[in-house]
Formats: sequence, C-alpha cells, structure tokens
Amino acid sequence: MELRYIAIEGVIGVGKTELAKILAKRLNAECILEEVEENPFLSNFYQDMRGYSFQTQIFFLLSRHKQQQSLAQRNLFIERIVSDYLFDKDRIFAYLNLTEHELVLYEKLYQFLVKDIRKPDLVVYLQARIETLLERIRKRGRPFERDITSEYLQALADSYNRFFLHYDATPVLIVNTENLDFINNQQDFESLYKAIISAPGGRIFYSPKGEKRRRKIKSS
Repeated sequence: MELRYIAIEGVIGVGKTELAKILAKRLNAECILEEVEENPFLSNFYQDMRGYSFQTQIFFLLSRHKQQQSLAQRNLFIERIVSDYLFDKDRIFAYLNLTEHELVLYEKLYQFLVKDIRKPDLVVYLQARIETLLERIRKRGRPFERDITSEYLQALADSYNRFFLHYDATPVLIVNTENLDFINNQQDFESLYKAIISAPGGRIFYSPKGEKRRRKIKSS
C-alpha cells in the first residue's frame, strides 16, 4: 500500500505529535500539526467544560478545516504528509462535550466542512492506560492541561475506542504504546516504523514486541 498521507491519532498525552514529527523526518514528509495551543478557549475549557465546550470545539473544527484545505491542493503523488490528527475525530470531542442543542448546530457546520476533506492512506491509532497518559501529560507540563482529570481521560478513551471500532474509511494500525518508547528508543521506533510502512488494508493490531495480527472486532 502506497502511503502518501498518514494520520496519527489517540487520546491526549499518548504521543501523537512526537510520533508525527519523528515519522515525518524519517519519510522526508511534511509534518502537519494540530494548532492546540492557539485555541484561546482551551485553558478555560479544562476548568469549566460546560461553559466553554462549544467555543473550544468550533475553534478546533474551523482550525482543522483550514489546515486540511491546504492538503486538498497538494499533489500527493509527489509529496508525503504526516499529520498528528484525523479530521474525522473532531466529532469524538463534540459528542462527548456538547449539549443536544449545540450538537445540532455543530453537525450542520461539520457536514458542510467535511465534504472537501482528503482521507489519509493510513491512520495510526495510539493507545495507553489512563495512568500512563496522566504521567505523560504531567511530564510535558502544558499549563492548560493541569486540570485534566482521570475521569475525563477515561471518558475520552472510551469514546475513541467506540469511534475506531466502527471507523472503516481508511486502514487503521492500532498500537499499544504502554511498553513502547518510540521517542527515546531507536529500536522501538524502527519496529513501529516497519509496522507502519508495511501495514496492509483493514484493521491491524501492533504489540510492542513487533507482532502484528489482523482481527475482526465484534460490535458490542
């Protein structure tokens, strides 16, 4: 499978951005990073989710769409792109955080914007335990993430898993990062890199020991 556009996904703190940077460098690809810190509502959102969820979500939706529009103009036959997010995942946060009335407006805007979004050739979905995510969030020290709770991360992780259980728009490589240090351990990165570039279609699970296997996930 020819990989011209790869999207890295996963819950907050799982390592999406770092993997995107390393992978882009290895592939000599352009790295497209989500504009997280530019969201002026995000810090307030983690302190008052109900009060700032709609503003935060709409900012991200429009920001992601603006970035994705640039991809639509690229010639991916001669360029490679690695991104640290999948546009479709915007709805994960929307359905977790917005009210019923807010979702009606959000969906109208989302459906209008999603029409011209290019699908990646592969999504790499990173997973880790909640305790591991909290530790990684603490270590990177972003001030606006200090108020993230384990309860919110668990709800978000559950929403991510439900989303990717049914996601079939592109192939997905699901990676357990619990014992995988692709940032500081070159051997770990090389094993993951091989799994990525050799990923076939469908949904593939990858373990830290480099084992891959195809599974059919049953809906609950």
